[in-house]
Amino acid sequence: MNNGIKFRPNRLLSQISKNWRGKPLETYNIIVNLIGATKTKTGLKVKADIDNNIYETGIKTSKSDFEKINIYKHEFHGEDWNYTIKPLYVDVAIIYL
Repeated sequence: MNNGIKFRPNRLLSQISKNWRGKPLETYNIIVNLIGATKTKTGLKVKADIDNNIYETGIKTSKSDFEKINIYKHEFHGEDWNYTIKPLYVDVAIIYL
C-alpha cells in the first residue's frame, strides 16, 4: 500500500549522492550514516542500517514458484533491466470516521 505516495528511487538516489559528495566512502558505517542523514526539502527522511545477517546463496527457485511472482515488465528494456514486482495480495483497510 503506497498511501498515494509515488516512490521515485532516482530522486532519492540523487539526494543521497548530494549528501555524500566529496566524502570518502571508506567503510560501511560511513556509507550507512551518510545515507541515513539524507533529507529533502519536501520532508523525506531516510533511515538506513546495516544488515549483518548471513544469507544462504545458490538457492534455486522452481519454475512454478517463479511463475507466481507478479512481474510487470516495463516498456523500455522490460525484458532485461526494467521491471516491477508487485505483491500477490494487498491488505487494505478503509476506515470511515
